[in-house]
Amino acid sequence: MKKGKSELNDWMRSSYKRSDFKKIGRGKYAARLRESTNIIVLDPEVAKVFPNNEAVNNALRGLIELARASASPERRIRNP
Repeated sequence: MKKGKSELNDWMRSSYKRSDFKKIGRGKYAARLRESTNIIVLDPEVAKVFPNNEAVNNALRGLIELARASASPERRIRNP
C-alpha cells in the first residue's frame, strides 16, 4: 500500500531559504571524472565499420604494429 504525501513534511517547506544551506558546487566531481575516463566518440561513418569495441581495439593494435614495423631502425641505406 502506497503512503500518501504527509502534510507534516509540507508545513516547513515554505520557511526554507536558500541562504540557510551551504553553497552547492555544480559539477563538483566533473574534473576528476574527466581525468579518469577514456571515452572516445567515433564519427558515425567510422562506427558503422566496427561492430563492437573489440573490433576497434584489434584494428588499432594492427595499426600500432604496422607503425612500429615501418619506423624500426633496422632499415639499411643502400650505397650506390
